[in-house]
Amino acid sequence: MAASKKDSARFTEIRNSKALRDYTVDERFEAGIQLRGTEVKSIRAGRAQINDAFGRVEKGEVWLYNAHIEQYAFGNIYNHDAKRIRKLLLHGRDIRKIQLALEAEGRALVPLRMYFKEALVKVEVALCTGKKLYDRRDDLKKKAEMREVDQAMKHRRG
Repeated sequence: MAASKKDSARFTEIRNSKALRDYTVDERFEAGIQLRGTEVKSIRAGRAQINDAFGRVEKGEVWLYNAHIEQYAFGNIYNHDAKRIRKLLLHGRDIRKIQLALEAEGRALVPLRMYFKEALVKVEVALCTGKKLYDRRDDLKKKAEMREVDQAMKHRRG
């Protein structure tokens, strides 16, 4: 019998929880990532973290730094280094667009999530602008107000 398409164990998604809090997302890109076999197995098991990760463009290629993918538990001598630099696979026009934005506008390239698309691992990266402290405070105030409104509506219905 074939595996169910909605099987949660098969569609692991690793999210960057700090990204939307600390940055304003301007433009998103879907990139492939160059991995080794044991890295794919670790990601499938949900043993990856991209909270501190960032991207850089060097010599016309995009690289992902500080992405932590744990060593595969059943790996052997060919196991990977957990914090190695990984190459992101993007179209040339996207790389040029990212490079110009990073150089000219003082933005950051931040991974938002890592997920499986069919059998391939994809990384959603975004050109982001850092939020100031007062921007973060405004966001927290808005969230608190929305939470209060939702609670009031919930009590009114019930």
